[in-house]
Amino acid sequence: MNAIKSPAALRAHRVRGVSLIYVLMALVVLSLASVALVRSVDTATVVLGNLGFKQDATSASDVAARKALDWLQANKASLDADAVDGTGYYATSKQGLDVTGQQSQLTTRSLVNWDVDSCAYAKSGSYDKCLVRGSAPFSVSTGATASYLILRMCATTGSADAVGNSCLKPWVTGGVAAASACPPGGSMDYTDPGNLRCTTSGGPFYRIVVRVRGPRNTTSFTETLVHL
Repeated sequence: MNAIKSPAALRAHRVRGVSLIYVLMALVVLSLASVALVRSVDTATVVLGNLGFKQDATSASDVAARKALDWLQANKASLDADAVDGTGYYATSKQGLDVTGQQSQLTTRSLVNWDVDSCAYAKSGSYDKCLVRGSAPFSVSTGATASYLILRMCATTGSADAVGNSCLKPWVTGGVAAASACPPGGSMDYTDPGNLRCTTSGGPFYRIVVRVRGPRNTTSFTETLVHL
């Protein structure tokens, strides 16, 4: 003979069933939160890693800039003309040149053939020329390679002092100071007019653009303006 449950017992049974549903829902919510937390940590780790590689690539660019400066010093006598393609030197400023491929949206821009792949990193039709080539890539640190591009800040090739050749030059003032009074390395401080007297040459500036490609395809661009 079956025992007849009281109304109170039936209500208690139904309450226990509802509690199970709430527990299952809580478990689902906790599981989703755990997955989201793991994904967030993984994303943060990737971002931090990429930032670290980016900083390493930027630091390594100093090696390439020094190499480019050594090239300039060694070729002082032949800087009025463009160097052989592949050396990374050009005697003009190459107006309209987009060295990163992301500085301009103009279809009349020129790009740098950094990887000798006919500027495959840019969409066809988004630029006019892919004629400029940087130096051949060389190792600057573990897993990182660099190329540089040197541009003489002049409108045309030939002598920087030639009539009609407009060049970006440092401001030269009168009363040249003694060599011993000049800042080391030919540095100039435009906040201190006295330092300008140390500029004895009217030669042009040279723009050194360095691209470093590191691990995870991190890429860094740096620019240096020098005067010989």
